[in-house]
Order: sequence, then C-alpha cells, then structure tokens
Amino acid sequence: MADGVNAMLAGRRRDEATTASGTPGRLRGDALIAAVAAVFTLLQLVFVHPWMGLGWDETVYVSQVTSHHPAAFFSAPRSRGVSLLVAPVASWSSSTELLRVYLAVLSGLGLYLALRAWKGLFPAPVLATAGAFFATLWVTLFYGPQAMPNYWVAIGALICVGCFLRVRQGLSGRATVWGVVTGAALMAWMRPTDAVWVTLPLLVLVLVRRHWLLLLALVGGLAAGGVEWVIEAYGWYGGLGERLSRASEIQGGLGWNIAVDDQMRSLGGRGLCRPCTGSMPHPVVTLWWLVLPAVAVLGVVVAVRARRAARTVIPFACAVTAALPYLFMIGYAAPRFLQPAYALLAVPVAVALWHLARTAGGRWRPVAASLVALALAGHLAVQFAVLVGTVDRNVESREDWARVADELHRLGVRPPCLITGHESIPIGYYTGCSSGATSGNNENITAAEIVDTARRVPVADVTGPGGTPPGYARGWASHRITDLSIRVAPRG
Repeated sequence: MADGVNAMLAGRRRDEATTASGTPGRLRGDALIAAVAAVFTLLQLVFVHPWMGLGWDETVYVSQVTSHHPAAFFSAPRSRGVSLLVAPVASWSSSTELLRVYLAVLSGLGLYLALRAWKGLFPAPVLATAGAFFATLWVTLFYGPQAMPNYWVAIGALICVGCFLRVRQGLSGRATVWGVVTGAALMAWMRPTDAVWVTLPLLVLVLVRRHWLLLLALVGGLAAGGVEWVIEAYGWYGGLGERLSRASEIQGGLGWNIAVDDQMRSLGGRGLCRPCTGSMPHPVVTLWWLVLPAVAVLGVVVAVRARRAARTVIPFACAVTAALPYLFMIGYAAPRFLQPAYALLAVPVAVALWHLARTAGGRWRPVAASLVALALAGHLAVQFAVLVGTVDRNVESREDWARVADELHRLGVRPPCLITGHESIPIGYYTGCSSGATSGNNENITAAEIVDTARRVPVADVTGPGGTPPGYARGWASHRITDLSIRVAPRG
C-alpha cells in the first residue's frame, strides 16, 4: 500500500538521484534533525530552571564523584553510569547551574545522534516528528537536564535498535555494527536490567535468524556496559544473584503486580508514586497516554501494509518489553521509568501521523492534517502545563532542603558531620554531611556507630512530621525547622 510515508521515501530517492551522491538531501535531513535536537536543548534551559537544586536520586549519583560532598549510600539497583556521565563537571565544580546546562546540551546531542541512527530507514521528516514527539513529553524535558539514568537508557535504545535495523537490512557497514554495541552498552551502563528488557526481542530475532554478527554486537555491548555492575555485585553483595535479589527487595519485590493505574496517577507530575494513592489526574492529562498505544499500533499496521514491517514492528516490540516490568511487575510508579518505551514508540507514532496527514501521492489531506495538528497542539499544551507545575513543585521542595541545611549550619552542624533519619540523604548532601540510616532500603550504619560518631563530629537526627525520634537521639537538643524535628547531638 502506498501512503504518505511511501511518497516521502520515493521523493527522497528522486532527490538523491538528481545529484552525484545525494549529499544535498542528506544535509537537509541532518539539518532538520539537528533543529529538533537544538530546540529540545533550548526548551530544557527555558522551562527546567538551571538553578533547580538536585533531587534525592541526583544527590546519590553526583555525590559519588564530587569532592565537595561525602558519597551517599549506593543501593543495589543503582548503576554507576550517571555518576560517570556527570563526572566531567561534578568532579571539580559544585555549581548546579553548570551541571544543568552541561546535561541539557549533552541530552540534545544524544537525541541528535539517536535520530541519525535511523537514517535510511525513514525519511527525515518522519524521524524529526518522532524526535519532536519524544522530546516534547514533559517527562523527557524534565529529566533531560537531570542526573538520572532513564533518559539515557532511552537514547541507548534508539541508537541500538536503529543501528540493528540498518545492519539487518544491509544499509551500512562496520560503523553501524559498532552503533549496536554502543547503544547496548549505554543502556547497560545506566540500568543493566532495563537494557536486557529492551534488547529481548532483538536477541530472540538474531537467534532465530542466526545472525551471529548482530548477536555478538548485542551481547558484547550488554557485557561491556554491565561488567562494572556485575563486578560490584561480587565485591559488595556476595554475588550477582544476591544483588538482583536485594534490588528486587528494595523495589518492593518484583513479580506479578499491575501498576498501570499507578503509572496513570503519576502522569500529573509526580516524580515518584510510592505508595501510589490518591485520585487520578484530570482526564485531559491522561488522554495522550491512552491514545499513544493505539496510534503506535496504527503505525505498525501502516508499515505492514506497505511491506516494510520490520523497521516499525521491531521498535514497537522493544517498547513493549521495555514497559512490561514497569506496568506489570512492580508495586509503584515513576513516569521516568517508561522513557525508553516512549522513545521507541515515537517511531511508529510518527509513521501513523504522516499516514493520516498525507495521501498516497504525497499531497496533504486538509481536514485530516488540520485535525492532527489540532490534536498535537492540545497535546503540547497539556505537556507544558504539567511540566511547569512539576518544575515549580520540585524547586520548592529542594529549596526546603537548602533551608534545613542553612539552619543546621547555624546550629553548628558543619562538615565533617553526619545526618540521620528522615530524608537524610538529600539533607545530608545539601548540608555537606555524610548520611546514615539504621533501617530501610538505605541502611548503612548502626545506632552504636552513630553514637560513636557523635563523639568526634557533629551529628543531627531528622524526624519527619508525625514521627518519633530514635532512641539514641531522644536526649539530644531538640529544634524545629519547617515541619521537621531536628535533634543535635551534644559535643563530644
């Protein structure tokens, strides 16, 4: 079946035939993709304030490589990829603004390279549409300039799957095979378990088709990215099985657990929905999430009827396996978990949108194109409204941590020091102190060790609203900071 995408492909071939090598057409395509990446970077700097303080998870990753703060406890599910990603800035500068700008520019470059990995599979307008759809989701814009792993898993997924398809269809040479390796390694470097879920359909396909070069590239990339995580498992956790078991325990025990409704509740801008209670966001906010799979399926149908199924079906299958554990195997939700799935679904979504907007001859369908444009405009309005609200809430919460840190400094709790109790990891980072917990997912110290530490350096315990202080801190001097109860250990 000839459709709008077919017409664009035919037009691109004609354009390339009019020149010796098709270079002008390729340059125009590169410029279009580069424009999408540049606008993405600019939107991050405009809407996600560079001065927004570091979030909880960010403080863990950044503290591993900075000399300005003690390293926070690094739990079993985490991987060192983000820490190494921010090291070029965080290792010598404590400027949050500089780190945000660095990550925004880097994420724009990552999007550009990821879209270029698909060149030759789809026309540049389709790739630009896919990139623009993914880049304008509030969750992509919000987490692009943050020291978090999920966006980079998404970029690695796009690079890996795009290069995989190009090698499979004979569209390029050795460099693209290395693209498969690089994409798989980037995913495993950031989140090894996510990398396995994303590449599962690819591994099955190469085994069935006996494409040993692609199998070697995939397995080699996963191994290269995940080797540090595996070595650390044997060095700190007693083995790979023990680390996986501990990671599952921290995440509430992985198993059959429908979290679709939890993900829907988080779409209103909740960074972490655990426990995921409360009402659903307004239906207008969740509508895009319900329509997304239907539009992606339409893109798959269009590709199948056009006899170009693989380049659309394969990213769709990888998106499904990437989303599977976060929709049906975990007891809580965070919007960022689904970023790799959104990035891969963007490809069939773009195919579907162009099919709806253009005829088989390449002409615009005025009514259909207008309706598509209207729907996209409404979608963007919702995404940016949620983004603005999310940024404002996070700026406020992180300013609260900074105020608590300032008050702790006034009380004499200055580095070297130790913070325990409620939100001890982010408060400890903002104060410049180590953090400790005697129970829970971040348990890394005992009560006896805390008391012993208090003999040498300042120690403060933070009790949250409605909580009770631990036994070791009940005799310490009590203070109120915002809605928190702070107990400071006596000197010596």
